[in-house]
Amino acid sequence: MSLHETLTKACASCPSFEPGHVWLAGAGPGHPRYLTLEVADALTKADSIVYDALVSAEVLSFASDAAQLHFAGKRGGKPSETQENITATLIDLARLGRKVLRLKGGDPFIFGRGGEEAEALLNAGIPFRILPGMTSAIAGLASARIPATMRGISRSITLATGHAAGEEGDLDWRALAKVGEPIVVYMGLKMIGEISRLLIDGGMSPDTPTAVVMAATTPDERLLTATLATVEAEVQRQGFVAPSLIIIGEIVSMRAHLTGEGRP
Repeated sequence: MSLHETLTKACASCPSFEPGHVWLAGAGPGHPRYLTLEVADALTKADSIVYDALVSAEVLSFASDAAQLHFAGKRGGKPSETQENITATLIDLARLGRKVLRLKGGDPFIFGRGGEEAEALLNAGIPFRILPGMTSAIAGLASARIPATMRGISRSITLATGHAAGEEGDLDWRALAKVGEPIVVYMGLKMIGEISRLLIDGGMSPDTPTAVVMAATTPDERLLTATLATVEAEVQRQGFVAPSLIIIGEIVSMRAHLTGEGRP
């Protein structure tokens, strides 16, 4: 069965992508193999695609040749499109009768501001749908052979953003330290030293296993393991850059076992 036939069969009962509608979709963590069939199908049907910086060229290659591509990337510390302009673009394109696909890295509702965009579309009277995607925390941990949860080690997991660590109104990292469950941090690489210090101040052991996964699931994926006390130095020494996930907790110690590195 060809890819076209697979998509047609999988999406036979999906709602039709109508002109003037916006679909907010998750492109997954990077590699196109993590696209859902519904998002892959939507890529072939959209005539305007508004995409983020973390959406790869390989994912965009699923789009129709006639589709208009609109870059709307936002990266910390770099010139970026404002959220207001992105939302205005979605509304303007929809009012022109375009079939608009808003394509975000990961999942639109996991630190993707999809809720804000959905609300703006609702207020503007623009019909929309949400197409979930695989968030990078799940795919990144699986790619690194780190179980997000595991009986006897973790009963829950916290997903957090780290770009504002230590600022007024941000997460109470010291309180998170007392929960005793794994933490996965998005957008926190520049603040990894502050995050580590706050968690240790909150009572988390400096020896807590910690990992950083850079460019998860892509050909550029790299991983380092350290402790909470040494991870900042390791990130600097090994030249890790965004996008990177930080995983903090005893689940990180499972990686050596599941990769066979811990065997004698």
